[in-house]
Amino acid sequence: MEANKDEIKALSIFYNQPYNRRDITFKMIKDVMEKLQLEKPLLAPDYVWDAYATLEEVKGKQPKDELTALVSLIRRACGIDSELKAYDSTIEANFNKWIFKQHTGQHNRFSQEQLDWLRMIKDHVVSSYHIEIDDLDYTPFDAKGGKGKMHQLFGNQMNDIINELNEVLAA
Repeated sequence: MEANKDEIKALSIFYNQPYNRRDITFKMIKDVMEKLQLEKPLLAPDYVWDAYATLEEVKGKQPKDELTALVSLIRRACGIDSELKAYDSTIEANFNKWIFKQHTGQHNRFSQEQLDWLRMIKDHVVSSYHIEIDDLDYTPFDAKGGKGKMHQLFGNQMNDIINELNEVLAA
């Protein structure tokens, strides 16, 4: 940590930005992962995760892959999360809270087909850390009708829902 304090400070500044001013991408996370694997294999996310688990109580399951573990570790090191937990579990919990709020708030309940689409978006964010409207042209969305089908299901709220999910899921 001492040797990398400048990088940690930079990540802390980055994560303290309002969501719409930070644009972390899957490529950025992969680049950090590749650098760790090539230059500091002892800092591989799985090893660091195990070290944290030895030092403090880690809630929940191990992350589904090394990239998810890396995001979890960054969030813990920067103070976004007060305890280490798998990022995919964080997204799942945030999604469930958001759905519950939608069902109890001013919005009408989502249809089953809309819920299926919202779950696909959530699953995409778990593996890609963000979703853009153009992602709807690719798997698994394209097999279900892509952008056109999402627009048919959500109308003019489509972009708002994508933006809101990007913000809520990563919180």
